[in-house]
Amino acid sequence: MKQTIAILILLFLYGGTMVAQDKTVPQVKREREFRIKKSQFPEQAVDFLKEKLENAKKIRFYKEIDSNRTSYEVKFKKDRLKYSVEFSEAGKLEDIEILIREIDLPNESLNQINSYLRQSFKKFRIRKIQQQYVASPGENPEITLKNAFQNLLLPTLNYEFIISGKQEEEYQDYEILFDASGNFLKLRRSLPANYDHVLY
Repeated sequence: MKQTIAILILLFLYGGTMVAQDKTVPQVKREREFRIKKSQFPEQAVDFLKEKLENAKKIRFYKEIDSNRTSYEVKFKKDRLKYSVEFSEAGKLEDIEILIREIDLPNESLNQINSYLRQSFKKFRIRKIQQQYVASPGENPEITLKNAFQNLLLPTLNYEFIISGKQEEEYQDYEILFDASGNFLKLRRSLPANYDHVLY
């Protein structure tokens, strides 16, 4: 009985330590992205985007591999906007991102985000901002597609910031996710890119 209680206490303490680590240490983005041919992209995903790829420019297909999943991404420019559309390995829509500038964000959201960045970093430089439409489970992906291509400012969208930030002595690259109101959602430290990658 004493041995069982001791094991339970150890498991509880270990679990508590793991939770504490998650809050203080940012996740590390261990992602490798490389260019592939259209024929290597999930056919279901290509069919889904067929209409949107008409008259698009700079169409490029990618495969992304990180420590626990594989996904596919197509990047292109259409109607002066740069899109990045991500699919699961099975070809299901995951999210759509549009490259934007600070001026495109609502003032309240941008103020909230800048407040977080000033509190979290001694110095920082914003390298890229994307407006993100996430395909919700159970929602028709056509709706997500329509919302993104109408560039709607919805309460369900996210903003993804890629920054170079200084917390201690040297700069690191970070990917930070905020909700539509500018509230912090997630932080990941990016490893230096050593692969074929287009910045949109």
